[in-house]
Amino acid sequence: MELSGIYQSIEDDLARVKEYLRSIIKVDFPWLSEQLDYVVGGGGKGIRPALTLLSGKFYQYNLQYLMPMSGSVELMHTATLIHDDAIDKSVSRRGRATIYKLWGEEPAILLGDYLFAKAGEFVADTHNPRVIKLFSQTLATISSGELNQFFSAYNLKQTREQYFKKISGKTASLFSLATASGAILSEAPEKSVKTLGDYGHHLGIAFQIVDDILDFIGTEEELGKPVGSDLTQGTLTLPAMLLLERYPEDNPVKRRFENRDDRDNIKQAIEMIRNSPIVDECYLVAAEYSARACRNLNELPENSSREALFELAKYVVARKK
Repeated sequence: MELSGIYQSIEDDLARVKEYLRSIIKVDFPWLSEQLDYVVGGGGKGIRPALTLLSGKFYQYNLQYLMPMSGSVELMHTATLIHDDAIDKSVSRRGRATIYKLWGEEPAILLGDYLFAKAGEFVADTHNPRVIKLFSQTLATISSGELNQFFSAYNLKQTREQYFKKISGKTASLFSLATASGAILSEAPEKSVKTLGDYGHHLGIAFQIVDDILDFIGTEEELGKPVGSDLTQGTLTLPAMLLLERYPEDNPVKRRFENRDDRDNIKQAIEMIRNSPIVDECYLVAAEYSARACRNLNELPENSSREALFELAKYVVARKK
């Protein structure tokens, strides 16, 4: 199923969230307004705000609070991407030039900071101390995850446990914030808050694993960025880890990390991964996390949102970009 079908029950409200996000463009500084218009109008799948809305549909659906929360998680996500691109010196994302490419490193970092501040302002509009605290904790988790990735770059001695810990902080924590906050704001019972928070966490891990797979098997047109970007930045992901396990001695990943100027090793690593069982093995791991996400969903009230969460878990593993 396509995302449009999965989002059907929240389609109108998701459109309202997107319009709500555009409110941040109205500022007194033309250059800032131009940058904000560029990032807010950049598209994207909208998975995180959709998760907040869907998770809020099981009990007391209150758009007055779910709207700013949905906007908050999307702004936080956008801010992390802008910072990532500045740190990695990435020139394209989703087929468009990055803020870093268009305006430079310092404006990109400052714009990301601005979006984090606006995300905090939005979440404060929920008037819910628990959600506000969860937002702050998630921001700290994401920041520590990014620091972990930065300081572990080009390190071949990383374990799978470290990999999963890293993507839990980098990606899964924001998915979990999206689902848990939706549950909390709908006055869900504590058991349901945990169920939805766990769903978001495991779905986020599955999502990131598939991202890491696509970085090797996708096309630049599909990805909106160069293939093999992770290896270019010295980031060791699950497919590359499995390749290292198979060929511990003479390995293009190892050579790439030891000689960062030789791009031929990236091409060789991509080809070796594409032509091996590694891709299927990684998809199996992603599918396991997707199944974990859905494990307790049947304990929630039966409605269209529950079915949408099941379908979203399938989509995350099957997507091509």
